This record gives sequence, C-alpha cells and structure tokens, in this order.
Amino acid sequence: MTRPSAHTAPRTHRFLALLWPALALLACAALWTAAVLRANAEHRRAEDQAFKEADAYAEAYEQYVTRSIAQMDQITMQLKHSWEHSHRRALLEDMRHDGMFTDSAFIAVSVIGRDGRLASSSGFKVDADLSSAAFFRQHRDNNSSALRIAMPPPELGMLRGAVLFTRRLDTPDDEFDGVLLMAVDAAYFTSFVSSPTLGANSLLALVGSESNLRIEQDSSGAVRLDARGSLLPANADRWPVARGVQLVDARNGQAGFGDGRARVLGWRRATAYPVVALVALSHEAALAGADTYWRDSRTYTSIATAVLLFVSGIASMLSLRAAARARERDEVARAYRTATESGNDGFYMVAPLRDRKGQILDFRIVDCNERGAFFYGMTRERLVGSLVSQFTHGLGSSELIATYRQAMATGFHAEDRRMPDLGEGSDRQLNIRWGHRRLVRVGDGLAVTLQDISERKEHEVQLARLANEDSLTGLPNRHWFLHFVPTVLAQAEASGQGVALLFIDLDEFKQVNDSHGHAVGDRLLKAAATRLLSQLRPSDRVARFGGDEFIVLLSPFDTDEQVGMVAQRIIQAFSKPFQIDQEQHGIGASVGISVFPRDGNDAATLIRHSDIAMYAGKNEGKGQYRFFDPAQSTTLKTRAQLRQRLLEAIDQRQFALHYQPRVDTRSGELLSMEALLRWEHPKLGMIRPDEFIPLAESSGLIVPIGAIVIDQACAQLAACAAACAANWPRRWAAMAWRRSCWRSRSRSRR
Repeated sequence: MTRPSAHTAPRTHRFLALLWPALALLACAALWTAAVLRANAEHRRAEDQAFKEADAYAEAYEQYVTRSIAQMDQITMQLKHSWEHSHRRALLEDMRHDGMFTDSAFIAVSVIGRDGRLASSSGFKVDADLSSAAFFRQHRDNNSSALRIAMPPPELGMLRGAVLFTRRLDTPDDEFDGVLLMAVDAAYFTSFVSSPTLGANSLLALVGSESNLRIEQDSSGAVRLDARGSLLPANADRWPVARGVQLVDARNGQAGFGDGRARVLGWRRATAYPVVALVALSHEAALAGADTYWRDSRTYTSIATAVLLFVSGIASMLSLRAAARARERDEVARAYRTATESGNDGFYMVAPLRDRKGQILDFRIVDCNERGAFFYGMTRERLVGSLVSQFTHGLGSSELIATYRQAMATGFHAEDRRMPDLGEGSDRQLNIRWGHRRLVRVGDGLAVTLQDISERKEHEVQLARLANEDSLTGLPNRHWFLHFVPTVLAQAEASGQGVALLFIDLDEFKQVNDSHGHAVGDRLLKAAATRLLSQLRPSDRVARFGGDEFIVLLSPFDTDEQVGMVAQRIIQAFSKPFQIDQEQHGIGASVGISVFPRDGNDAATLIRHSDIAMYAGKNEGKGQYRFFDPAQSTTLKTRAQLRQRLLEAIDQRQFALHYQPRVDTRSGELLSMEALLRWEHPKLGMIRPDEFIPLAESSGLIVPIGAIVIDQACAQLAACAAACAANWPRRWAAMAWRRSCWRSRSRSRR
C-alpha cells in the first residue's frame, strides 16, 4: 500500500483555500434563499389566516344578525296578531307597562292606521301623515305580511340612528288596515363583538340587499348609518354570491374602502332575511407578524453571512499555511506506511510460507505496530517473526490462515470478526472483543489492518435491546412481540399445538396515575410487571403492549380450562393492593383471551380479538376474563352503528317531545308538564329511550341532546304562550306565560 506523494499535499491545500470561500458563498446563498422562501411562506400563511378569520367572523356575525332579526320577526308577528284581534289603542302602552319593550334597544313601537296617522304608540309621538312614506306605500300596495327592514325615511327624522322593522296589518277580510312599526337602535346590530377583538382599522357592517339598510362600525366604535362618510366600497350592496372573502385594495384598481386602506373583506348573505353581514380586517395588521419575521430574518441571515465569510477567510488562510508547511516536509519512507500511520488500529505485514509446490502453508508476521501487538496481549518484539499458527493457537488459527489465503488469491478481503476467548489457563489475554479486519495484497505479502470495533458492536447490541425492550418495566415491547409471534405461531402450527394470547388491561390505573402523578404510576407499572411474571411459567412470554396494557403468550397449553385458570390467577394476583411509598394502591386486571388457530391465524387478528374480549368483559364488570366470541365483535359493531345513527339524529333533529301532566293528587291542580324525549328514526321507527340514553350518557352525546330538549321545550312554551295571549285577557295571558317560562327554566336546571 502506498501513501499519496508529499508533492500532492500543497496542491490539496491550495484547492481547499479556494474551496472554503466557494462553500461559504453557496451556504450564504442557501441561507438567503431559505430566508426569502420562509418569509414568503409566512406572508402567505398570515394572509390565509386573515382570510379564514374574516370568513369565520362574517359567518358568526351573520348568525348573530339572523338570530336578532328573527327575534324582531317573532315580536312583530305576535304584536300583529294581538292588534288585529283587539284594536285597542292602549295595547302597546299596556304591554310596555307589563314589562315588554323595556330594553334600551327598543326605541319605539307604534301602529300606523290605514290613513297614515299614528294609531297607537309606545316610545314616540308624531303628528305627520306617513301615508307617503316608502315603507307605508310598500305595505299598502303589496298584500304580503313579510317583515320589512329599512332605515327611517325623512318623515321619521326623529328616529335617525334606528332600524325600522315594519309589518302589514290586515282586516278580517285581508284588507289593508295599517302598518306595525318597531324602531330598534342600530348599535344593537353592531354589538356582536368588541372592536379590539377584530383588531386595529377593522370594520363591521350590515347592509340590506333589497333596501337602503346600511350600518357600519369601525375599530374606534363609531357607528355610521348611511352612505355619507361611509368607509365601505361603493359596490358594498351588490354581492354576486351568498358568501365569500376577498382582499379589497384600491391600489390594485379596485373600488377600495373610503380611507384607502387595504382590508380582507368577508361577507355572508342571510338566507332568511334580505341582509348581508360584512367583516373587514386590516390587511396591514394581519401581515404585521410576517413583516416582523422578515425583518428579524434579514438581520439574522446578515449576521450568519458575515460569520460564514469570516470563517471561510480564516480557513483559507490556514489552508495556505498548511500548503506552505507541506512543501517544507522532507520525503519519508513509503514502504508499509499505511500499516503504521494510525495509532488506534493494529497493522501487520504478513509474508506467506510456501512449500516446494508453491502452496501456502502458513504466514509469518514480518512487521507490526505496538497497537497490533497489544491486541493479542504481546509486545511488538515478541510478535514480529512469529508464525500465524503459533501466536493464534487456540484462536482458530486454521480459519485465520484460510482467510489469509483467500486474500492472497483475490487481492482484498474485509470482515467483522468476534475474537474468541483464550480461556482461564492461557498466559496472555486478548485486548479486543470485536475487530474489523482488512487485508490487502501488496506484492507477495499482505498488509493487514485490525480495527477495534468493540464499542460499536456493543452500541449496536444496546440499540437492538432498546428497540425491543420496554425501558420502564424491562419487558419486551410491542415491536419485539409483533416480530416474535409469527415464529411461535409457525412452530405451533407445525407441531399441532395451541397458542393462547391473553390481553391484560389494568383497571383503575388511570385514576392512580392522575391522582398521584406519573412517578407513582411508573413504579406501579414496574411492580405490576413483576407480579405478572411471578404468575407465569418460564416458557410463557410477556410483553408490555403500551400504557397499562400487557400481553401474555401461553405456549403450549392443553385446554381452555387451563388458560382460564392462568387468567383467573392473574386477576386474583392483581386484586391485592400494591405498596408504593408507604401507600397502598388498589388496581385490578381485566383479561381478554384469543386462541390460535381458533380465533385467528396471525398476530394482528389474535391481538384484536383478545382486545375485543377484554372490553366485552369490562362492559360486564371489571376484574373478569373472557374468551373471544364472534358475537362480541358484533355487539361492538352494533354499538358503533347505533352511536353513528345517534350522531345523525342530533344533526337532523330526529327527536320529539311528549308531555305528561304532573297533578297534585289532593287538590287536582295541574302543577307542571314533564317532557319525555322520544327518538323517531326515519327507517327504524320509534327507538326506546333505554336503548340510546345509556349510550348517549357514556359517549358524552347526552349534552347536545339535552340542548335540543331545552330548545324544543322553550319553543313550544313560547308558541303556547302566544296562542294563550290571543284568546285570554291580557293580564291572565302574561301571568300564564311567565309561570310557564319559570317552570321551564326550573326543570331545565333540574
């Protein structure tokens, strides 16, 4: 083996002197490219987030507006019904005295007669003739009782700052009988969310798609009610689609906002009413974080660039110095240089000994370094000149000589070899356990390199152990178990024996872990693993499958009764408390059993079936064992299907309320009505409560079901109260309404 000439070293160092700056420039280019790409990605992410937030706020605002208008719709419908059946001029004032329209949002509630004059009012007085007002003419000329939403006309200048909700009044013959008018403070519809929540320079607006309705509120809280001074774009009342999000920026040639700022505008058109909800978020505020990131990234990248260039300059100077020193070195002997240039590896020069026919009989060590002699427990003086068959006596000398012969024939050989043990009677000791041997033919001899790889091999063994052993309990882990089971199953199939798999889950472990901490939980798991091993045979295999789950592989076994006895023994062992830190912790064990080949032919199937059996036993009561039964899988599948149907029932509101009276048995007085929930499935018909209520309680679905019950009960109570108000005297109707609502709230709390 030869070493590169000394004349090549200066050239190498000069090459490195140019290479370092080139690499630094490439690294700087990569850093700047990564910084720009990352900044662009942050910019896109921030903009996408702004679009998502604008869409979400618009959706929430539209829902808020729809609910608010629906309340006004219901109130005006009730007032229309009451007026058309009573025509009492004092009706509105009486209702106000009884507690209605007391909220500050209700500015005025009035009835305008068919002649355009005020017939009844609560909240304001006006003597003007309103028959020429746009809302009055529209209701008079259209035979529709639909709710109309608009801003106040000039005739009602005193109601500026309010939104008018008007509805047509009819005679018993469906002839025009006037208009019901309700004025609500416009700020009521922009109080959806506080301005600081939307951010600086944000905007909240509500516009009518069929009327002159326009309400907007900016981040300062100022409310604008018409186009004058409006910040909305000029086409804010025309929306080609029901919902959307877009960036509105006047600099892009668009009809921008009045203050010239770019905003992300999200809108939602209400499905029930002719209004559009708009939320505009400041584009500048949305990108503030991305801009800050770009500024910081530029700073850090500039610093990194300076450091790289500085380091590359120093490296170039050092390379030039090394080239100068290399030119000053003298030529050194090149014979066998490869065998002596490293102090950590053993090097040997080996010459073959041949017979008269040229066959290699043995090899002689003609040179070595001290490290090579140390590996074999000898000195260099003693090793040089020895025959391989002599100093490797008892170390597989015949095998080593055969390897040397092969290297002489092929020119090269490399292998990892575990060095044998010399035994206690030997006068020397090997100082290497694993070696990487490399043999290269040089002329008529071999240059042998022996590298100590003992630490690497021990590290590989340690990695293999970590990959297959649970670090907490010391048991084999899931990875080892899944690779071990196929071998056991193949052996069992070949011998005709059975294999039983026990899936063990610790009962109440989570409660101990949560209440006493993970440290106690870990010690409890170690103690559980030790106790589990004490209940099994040496031939049985145990693995920690994950968390508080263990798997036991019984092989061989004779009958199911024998497996059941083992499972019962495990359950009894875990029924005894564990002593941890002077405290006793009681847990239990539930065991599911699957048997090969009856319950499955592979590890995954057996594990799944034993898991199903374990959960089937838990459903019947913890601390039990169960063999797998296909019916258990069917039960779990049926339960899952019922849960899916229950989710669909909640989404589609397939529930109905039935009522039964609660009567005082002594006086016969009706005390209240008890609401009973029924599930009416479109295909399965009526489903009994005892079939779905336990599932709803265990899965947490009872909460949305309870909300549906309260909503339906309150809606039906409101409808009942409205019907009572039309037929009973006013005072008795109000009392009955309040009483029914009080009872509804009381029962919902219970």
